[in-house]
Amino acid sequence: MSRSPVPDESIAGADDFRHAAVARPASHARCMACGLDAGLGLRFHASGPGIKASLRLKPEWQGYSGALHGGMTATLLDAAMTHCLFHQGIEAMTADLQIRYLAPVPCPDSIELVAHLVGRRKLVYELVAELRCAGVVKARARAKFMRRRALPDASA
Repeated sequence: MSRSPVPDESIAGADDFRHAAVARPASHARCMACGLDAGLGLRFHASGPGIKASLRLKPEWQGYSGALHGGMTATLLDAAMTHCLFHQGIEAMTADLQIRYLAPVPCPDSIELVAHLVGRRKLVYELVAELRCAGVVKARARAKFMRRRALPDASA
């Protein structure tokens, strides 16, 4: 898989924030993280070739008192990488997700998510993402996504 160099400390280009909203495909309208009726309220914006989002964490998303639940951290990072692919016109599903939890994420608090595509081979895409609080990286993810195959419409 070809890879772009990405420093461990930060995702390249993440500070180049542009305000163009990343469009969500119709096939993703019921997503629990960013769908029309989603409780998380995620909205992503283009940031160079990647994406960025800001979010105020809700107290009910805690695991231990005062800390964001690890599963919620995983969900947020996965959603960021999915939307990075949407930004490039690609619909794909998570095939492998690796997360490095660096420090507890204060909850409730405000966070920033950034994601960037770092490689692709045929129908497999490799991405990285970060969850930041007050500019400090609290969690990093690396994932592989496989191009999405059409599924039956479950809304009928």
